[in-house]
Amino acid sequence: MSTTHPTAPQAQMSHRQVLEALSGLLLGLFVAVLSSTVVSNALPRILNDLHGGESAYTWVVTAALLSITAATPLWGKLSDLVSKKLLVQIAMVIYVLSSALAGLSQSIGMLIFCRVLQGIGAGGVIALGQICLAAMVSPRERGRYSGYFGAVFALATIGGPLIGGVIVDTSWLGWRWCFYVGVPFALLAILVLQRTLKLPEQTVRKPKIDYLGAVLITASVSLLMIWISLAGKNYDWVSWQTAVMVLGGLALAGLFVAVEKRAAEPLIPLDLFRHRTVALASVASAFVGVGMYGTTTFLGQYFQLAKEKTPTQAGLLTLPMILGLAVSSTVAGKLITKYGKWKGYLVGGTVLLAVGLGLMGTARADTSYALLALYMAIAGVGLGLTSQNLVLAVQNTVPRHELGAASSVVTFFRTMGGAMGVSALGALLGHKVAAYLAENFAKAGLPAAAGGGDGIPDLSKLPARIVPLVTDAFGHGVGTVFLVAAPFAVVGFLLVLFIREVPLRTAADEKPAAEPVELVAD
Repeated sequence: MSTTHPTAPQAQMSHRQVLEALSGLLLGLFVAVLSSTVVSNALPRILNDLHGGESAYTWVVTAALLSITAATPLWGKLSDLVSKKLLVQIAMVIYVLSSALAGLSQSIGMLIFCRVLQGIGAGGVIALGQICLAAMVSPRERGRYSGYFGAVFALATIGGPLIGGVIVDTSWLGWRWCFYVGVPFALLAILVLQRTLKLPEQTVRKPKIDYLGAVLITASVSLLMIWISLAGKNYDWVSWQTAVMVLGGLALAGLFVAVEKRAAEPLIPLDLFRHRTVALASVASAFVGVGMYGTTTFLGQYFQLAKEKTPTQAGLLTLPMILGLAVSSTVAGKLITKYGKWKGYLVGGTVLLAVGLGLMGTARADTSYALLALYMAIAGVGLGLTSQNLVLAVQNTVPRHELGAASSVVTFFRTMGGAMGVSALGALLGHKVAAYLAENFAKAGLPAAAGGGDGIPDLSKLPARIVPLVTDAFGHGVGTVFLVAAPFAVVGFLLVLFIREVPLRTAADEKPAAEPVELVAD
């Protein structure tokens, strides 16, 4: 049974009408992305105040990514069953409440819990934005508007670190306003959505939520992330704890697949993976997610702890990467709409992302900013050409009634890859920084305790002779993280090579063009 009924006005929407309908969604997207980027340059200060270390730094970021990972397929499935407009407004309300609570956090544990709630709301806004767009315009026209989504994503990524840095550097505000600042924008987005978002009618069915599937996939990913975060520090990589966590995580993943096969409304419909494009684009998104979230998470730490910059300066210094993302996303979207071709952008984007990350892997504390700016711009262009267009490729493949689930699957894999990637890279960073610090202190004839322990250091409180040893360790450690992330982009490149380009459909309700669909066996 089809869940939507296309109406005549939908096919006749002008560019201006579509933009009016998307205005609230774009504002909501800005707020959702802001929720993660606004804390990036503020985290060293936040964790100093709440007494957190490198593992806490990672978990404040990955907690939100993990909840986005688990919630995105739920939002996508619900969008195929009930009102998309109501769902996106509910997601914004969740964001508002969780942001207010995060600003009141008195401990690392409370902050991480609030970040989980923020991720649930932000995941709904991000996923439903693309889903609502797919319900309004044809795949051919969708490339044009996907470019706007990419530009807004970039704007929020630019604005987030800058806003967060200014807030932290302003004594009468403090880091708690990093969470409060998005609330008025979110409330405005809810009002704008109520007035402007008008979608085609859809048959509303009582949803059957796959709660068990959501719990299993969240537990599986969480267990593996905890293992990655603690291995080599709290216990050996080869140990009984490792065996329990890895086998437990894989067993939970196996149970998840078994549950999905029998669920009335599965969290991730396994039938989607019979489409070659869906399967390849989803896995490619996971590898791209490692590069996307890995760079944005650790760049702020690099500039503050290796380059001795303030949070505000750190935000400004990341502009080349974000501008590269914004320009490439917008230009590619317009070209895709004009010519109907999209695969070349995916191939070129993954190549540039791999090259950019590899070059960023050469970064050290004394690397010139001119070189860093070039490397960041290359990586940013790569991200702009891939992130939105992987969703577009999938939307062009599946029938209309599966748009919500298929779109959210790509986002699910991207955020899951990002969450696990940030967790792994964060653990690697902690190990490398500790090793480089020990090496530097040994050369200087100083005890390791001179660096201030295992927490995030406050350079302004360290003795002058210690600071160069610490900045060198963090510069080398973050550079290693970028270098390790580069091969993931290479795998993404190899995957998109095998995606077959199917001409973009010119009507929103047009049936997908034929493509080889048998990739994954029953």
